Amino acid sequence: MENTMMFLLLKDRLVLMPHRKTVSRRRFLLASGGVASIGAAGCLGDDDEITADDTADDDSVDDDDDPDGLTNVEKAQTAWDRVVEHPHPDDEDVRNESYVEMEEAIRDDMILLPLFHGKSERFSYEWVDMPEMGPLGSHHQQYHNVELDTGHEHKDENVFEVINSTVTTLDPIQSTDTASSVVIGQVYECLTTYPAGNLELENQLADDVEISDDLLTYTFHIKEGVQFHDGEELTAADFKYAWRRVAESPGSRRASFLLSPTHLGLVAETDEDEGVGPANVVPDSIAFEVIDDHTFEIELTDPTPGALDILSYDAFAAVPEGYVDDLEDYDGEVSQEEVSSEAMRGTGPFEFVAWSPGDEVSVTRFEDYHEGQPIPEAVHWIILEDADAIWTYINERNADAFGIPTAHYDRDLVDAEEDDMGREVGTYAELDNGDEVNYVAVSDISTFYFAFNGGQTITAARQAVAYATDHEELVDLVFEGRGTVAFSFTPPDLWPEEVISYDDWVDEWPYSPNETDIASANEVLAEAGYDEDDPYELEITTYDDPTFQEAAALTRDKLAGSGMEFEIREAQFADLIASGHDGELQAFSLGWIWSWQDIAYGMFGFEPANTNTDLIPEQADGYYLDWEQVDDE
Repeated sequence: MENTMMFLLLKDRLVLMPHRKTVSRRRFLLASGGVASIGAAGCLGDDDEITADDTADDDSVDDDDDPDGLTNVEKAQTAWDRVVEHPHPDDEDVRNESYVEMEEAIRDDMILLPLFHGKSERFSYEWVDMPEMGPLGSHHQQYHNVELDTGHEHKDENVFEVINSTVTTLDPIQSTDTASSVVIGQVYECLTTYPAGNLELENQLADDVEISDDLLTYTFHIKEGVQFHDGEELTAADFKYAWRRVAESPGSRRASFLLSPTHLGLVAETDEDEGVGPANVVPDSIAFEVIDDHTFEIELTDPTPGALDILSYDAFAAVPEGYVDDLEDYDGEVSQEEVSSEAMRGTGPFEFVAWSPGDEVSVTRFEDYHEGQPIPEAVHWIILEDADAIWTYINERNADAFGIPTAHYDRDLVDAEEDDMGREVGTYAELDNGDEVNYVAVSDISTFYFAFNGGQTITAARQAVAYATDHEELVDLVFEGRGTVAFSFTPPDLWPEEVISYDDWVDEWPYSPNETDIASANEVLAEAGYDEDDPYELEITTYDDPTFQEAAALTRDKLAGSGMEFEIREAQFADLIASGHDGELQAFSLGWIWSWQDIAYGMFGFEPANTNTDLIPEQADGYYLDWEQVDDE
C-alpha cells in the first residue's frame, strides 16, 4: 500500500479455482520454480529519463565498507538494478541477496530509521457483526456482508458508520493512500482480492485463468453477468480500457505497476515523441487482446509469480469502456477530474453518493451486485484526524467500528485470546461512555518510520537520531505496545532468512539497539563539526496526531544539550504528503503498508533514482528521500 500514517482509529499451467475459491499461491510458486513471491516493485514511469548511471555523485557518503568501493547510494541502486534484471523465479536467491544489500545501504546511510511494525486493531460496538481482518489490513475489506442490529437501542439505521482519514482521490489509477483505497474498494473491483486482508488470494471478477508453460501469457475468463452501476454488463473490453488508463492517462500514478518488469511487466511500446502518459506508452500498444466478451489475454515481458497478487491492487479495477476522457481515442462521458472527485462507476457492492473533501464520504448499496444484495443500505465515513475529536465521536456512539487513538488507549482494558488464525479476539472494557466493545487485532505487514531527505540532512545527524532512539521504549511507552520493534524496513514475515537470519540482522544493528546512546550520537555529530555550542538544526514533520508527536518529542528531549537542535512541525496528512512531493520535508514520520506479500513492493521506494522529489509524483513513485543528493557538507 502506500505511504500512510498509522491512523489508530485508524507451472506448467494453472487454472484458478471457481469464483470465491482460494487461489493456490503455493502451487503456483512451486510450479514456477520459486518458493516466494516476487514482482511487486516500482521503478520510474519513464525508464529513459533516469538510469543507473545518474545515481550518485562524488558528494555522496563514502563511509561504506562495500568491497567494491561503492557509496551506499550506489550500492542500493546497483542492488535494485540487479533485482530488475533478474525477474525469473529461478533467480529468487539473487533478488533476496539484493534486497539485503539495499537494507544494508539504508541502515548504513540511515536514510530511513524503522521504528516498529504495526498491529491492526479494530473495535466495534455490540450491534456490529463483520468478518475478522487479516495481516494485510482491513482496508482490503468490503462492507457488503457487515450486519447491523438496527433493533439495538443505540442503532436504528442500517447504515454502516465508520471513521476515515484524509481521502485524496476516488480514481483507482491515482490511489496511493489507504484512506482513498478504503472507499475505492467498496465501489470498484479487480480480478483478484485478499478478502478482509487475509493472506489467501481469491477470485473477485476473474472466473478462472490459464497460464502458458513459459509463464508469459495469461488468459483470463471473467465472471459473466456482472453489472456496472449504470446497468451495463462487464466485458473484457472494459478491463482493457481500464488498464490502458493505468498506462496512458496523464493522471495515472501507477503506470509502473502495470509496466515495470518488477511489477506486472505487461509488454507495451514506448516512444518519447509519440508516447503518452507518465511512461510514454504508444496509445493502444499494451499487450492486451480481447478474445470475446468474457475472455482476454495478456503478455508479460518476464515471468512474474506475483502477477495474480498484483492484480488485486486498486489501479487494476474494472472501469466502463470509454467512461473517462483521458485517452486520445475516447471522448469520455466524464473528465479525469470528475472521475477522481464525483463520478465513480464500478461493479462493487456500493454506488457512490457524495464526497465532501475533508469532511465525509457516502455510498449506497448496489441492489444488483453480482454477489447478492449488500446487507447495509449504505456506508458513511466521517473524516477526522484529531485524536480528541475521534475519541468524542466514538463515545457518542456515532461510529459502529473504529480504531482508538493511542492517546486514549489503555492496553490493560483488552481481554482477548488468540484464534486459529493468530488473531487476538475478545473485548475492550470499557469506553468513557461505559460500553464494552468488541476487539480484534492482528500483526500486520507494515513498517512505520522516521525518514530523512538526503539532500537536506547530513549522515551524522541521521545516525545521531538512530543512536538516540530506544525502539523498545518507543513501542512500549509511546505506542502502548501496539506493534513490534523494527530494525529493518522489510517486516520479519517477509525477511529473506536464507541470506541472513533476522535475529542475526538485529544483532548486527550498529546503532545501540534498544538503548539511548547519546554518547555515540554526540561523537558522530562532533566528527561532522557540531556540538552543543554550534548544534546541527533538524526539523522533523509529524502527522497531526499526539502519539507521533510524542515519539518525535521523546527523541528531541534525549538529544537536548547535544550537538543537535531538534524542532518538531505538525501537519495534516494531506499537507505532509504534498510537502513530501515538493521535497520540502527535511525529516518526517510516515509508514508503509504492504498491499500484497512481496519484499519488492516495499523496497522499490528506495531505488535512489526513484526517490527524486523533482520527479515525484508524475515520473517517480519512491519515498521522499532525495537519496541521490546526500549532503555531507
